[in-house]
Amino acid sequence: MKKVRVTIIGGGTGLSVLARGLKQYPVEISAVVSVADDGGSTGIIRDQIDMPAPGDIRNVMSALSDMESKLESLFKYRFKKNEISGHSLGNLMLAAMYDMTGDFALAVEELSDILNVRGTVIPSTNISPKLAARMHDDSIIIGESYIPKVQQKISEVFLLPKDTIATPEAIEAIEEADVIVLGPGSLYTSIIPNLLPSGMREALIHSEGTKVYISNIMTQVGETIGYTATDHLTAINKHIGQNVFDYIVQNERNITSDISDYYKENGMTVVTSDKDQLDEMGVSILTRDDLVSVDKDGAVRHNNDVIAEIIYDIALTEISTLQYRLNKDQS
Repeated sequence: MKKVRVTIIGGGTGLSVLARGLKQYPVEISAVVSVADDGGSTGIIRDQIDMPAPGDIRNVMSALSDMESKLESLFKYRFKKNEISGHSLGNLMLAAMYDMTGDFALAVEELSDILNVRGTVIPSTNISPKLAARMHDDSIIIGESYIPKVQQKISEVFLLPKDTIATPEAIEAIEEADVIVLGPGSLYTSIIPNLLPSGMREALIHSEGTKVYISNIMTQVGETIGYTATDHLTAINKHIGQNVFDYIVQNERNITSDISDYYKENGMTVVTSDKDQLDEMGVSILTRDDLVSVDKDGAVRHNNDVIAEIIYDIALTEISTLQYRLNKDQS
């Protein structure tokens, strides 16, 4: 029986968490990763070499590698001397491979082979774009790391240059996927940037794969304060051009009394599911009581094993559907 193809889309820590959980299952994973990050070591390398942001790519490669336990600490190691001070080894390895090949997507592919990455890691675009946001007052903020700092309502985000095109590998991963998963992660600076390169929106709209959004647990300062689950989906659909989702993985457990005061002090609240609105959008809610965990300090996290199990259950449904179609065609 052929493996179900699962394409995961995002950036930040959320995508690597999802990748880490999914690699335990017999699915074919493709990870489409945002390259618009401009902070820290990644930002310096972008400025000096003019290459797409390596940081999120590095994290997903580490999560999918068979050598993850050793590779993660090695990839994250930051030098403390002279010109390479502050740079992680993983970023430098990607920069070196890019310098050798002159093609970022190829650099990621070749380094993935060396590190025995279980799956395919794909940059959403092969150039070094800047992320820009149009705020509610029509002001424009340029730079992924600057957008949340102004703490204004975001109307839309876009890439500069505006004619940035998607990598052919990213388009193919979406077109051929049986299951497509967006999130979890920062809505406007990790998730939506992947949808902006030319060709991505059309691929998502026309793809026959089952589409799933993993909702954030908490609203985020500078991006989604006051947002419900429907608000998150509406923002994504606005940038795609139409509603494409079949499912949302959404926390429905009341955790407000368990979480740290830090969230309340910063205006962050638990993302509510507003089920009636989701029903109107034709989106089904998938949830479990153990979907999220709250540690002793009140910090909230997704349970990556549970998320992976939910996604794999969808994949199993796809296997049954594909087998039914095959049997029907042969009869």
